[in-house]
Amino acid sequence: MSIGPLVLRLHFYAGILVAPFLAVAALTGLAFVFSPQLDRLVYDHELRVEVGDRPARPLAEQVTAARAAHPDGDLASVVPPVVATDTTKVVFDLPELGEKQHTVYVDPYTNEVRGTLTTWFGETPLQTWLDDLHRNLHLGAVGRHYSELAASWLWVVVLGGLVLWLRRQWTGRRRLRRTVLPDLAAKVGVRRTRSWHAATGVWLAVGLLALSATGLTWSRYAGANFDVLQDGLDAHSPALRTALPGASAGGTGDGGHHEGGTTGAAAFDVSDVDRVTLLARAAGVGGKVEVSPPSEPGTAWTVAQDDPTWPYNWDRAAVDPATGAVVAHSRFAEWPVLAQLSKLGVAFHMGFLFGIANQILLAALAVGLLCVIVWAYRMWWQRRPTRADRAARLGAPPARGAWRRIHPLVAAAVLAVAAAVGWALPLLGLTLAAFVLVGLVVGGLGRRRARRAIPTSPAPAPGPEHAEPGLAGAVER
Repeated sequence: MSIGPLVLRLHFYAGILVAPFLAVAALTGLAFVFSPQLDRLVYDHELRVEVGDRPARPLAEQVTAARAAHPDGDLASVVPPVVATDTTKVVFDLPELGEKQHTVYVDPYTNEVRGTLTTWFGETPLQTWLDDLHRNLHLGAVGRHYSELAASWLWVVVLGGLVLWLRRQWTGRRRLRRTVLPDLAAKVGVRRTRSWHAATGVWLAVGLLALSATGLTWSRYAGANFDVLQDGLDAHSPALRTALPGASAGGTGDGGHHEGGTTGAAAFDVSDVDRVTLLARAAGVGGKVEVSPPSEPGTAWTVAQDDPTWPYNWDRAAVDPATGAVVAHSRFAEWPVLAQLSKLGVAFHMGFLFGIANQILLAALAVGLLCVIVWAYRMWWQRRPTRADRAARLGAPPARGAWRRIHPLVAAAVLAVAAAVGWALPLLGLTLAAFVLVGLVVGGLGRRRARRAIPTSPAPAPGPEHAEPGLAGAVER
């Protein structure tokens, strides 16, 4: 009694039916992964300045210049330059933009406003467009189903393929060589195609599993269940306490120019931005930072590191400019492990964590996955019966009856695991149930046709050469 035939059938149907979604995810991810380089080409005027012998102007002056060019909205944050050629980013909230914001780019040496872009969590319009293409194909909430479906099934396809290939190759001599390298001695045909398909899949397996897991953490339905898990384990990133000790309800401003919010935000002194930034850097919050004014009266300024490139920096500090005190500090090293892994996983998935090396790795994974998909379809085509009495235009699926070949206890365990995984990953559970239902319907129709064709004798057990073409289901009846 072996579970191999069941894994084969699941891998076959999952691969055939989900591969188009995986191909789209690979292509759109490949387009997004080099978006930072594309940004530098498309938005060079906004993002870069020439550096001479000029000293940088105070951040407060740059914010004032940005406000003069953009009089509407509330000041949301200021992102000082990281390197000498960067512009300063001054970000404004506007109610009509929803999650998006207006970012004004200022020359830090001259206070010249270089331009304004509509950004989304710091992403430029081009990067936002490519991000949306990868996440939802610009179809909104409905489009997110495609990416979640791809991420939900990717790990199943990868693990199923590994099980099948290791069972086939991990015997006799040169097991490792035959497992990780294609069989170049094989004649042109399904055997050679399978060796390229499987060996390449082995090399890609770890990376694809990582992409599947990280993609699911912020998907629509599986991501919601992940949030429930974090809630239960109290494993979210900790909130930064910004309340000022003994602060009155009137706010913390003490004169000078006060920035007023059009939506009722707290009043604050723009000139404090330089002092706050220096105090936070002295407290160890360095590198690329985002400086945000008080969100309401009686709260502190916040300075948050936003540098996902290794060595990563995501520390945060709440600073009171009046006293020069850091009233609260959140260190990434002290976050719950699950929150740390989630943050690092997102940075890896987006190609930021290891810089250009991360981008090249993701590009290789995307191209490799596309090759594996092409070889899978080619192998399916090569295996199709061509005899006139056994022709199958769409190729023959694996034989039915795999459930009858495994021990009842194993079958019960498989069903229990499938139910649990289906609850955690709803789109996987729904599509798996649909595969089973289609399999039962097609199997019933096949048995009925067989009884009508041979009414006087029992129908033979269907084998690979007699199996119905098309969507015969992901698991056996």
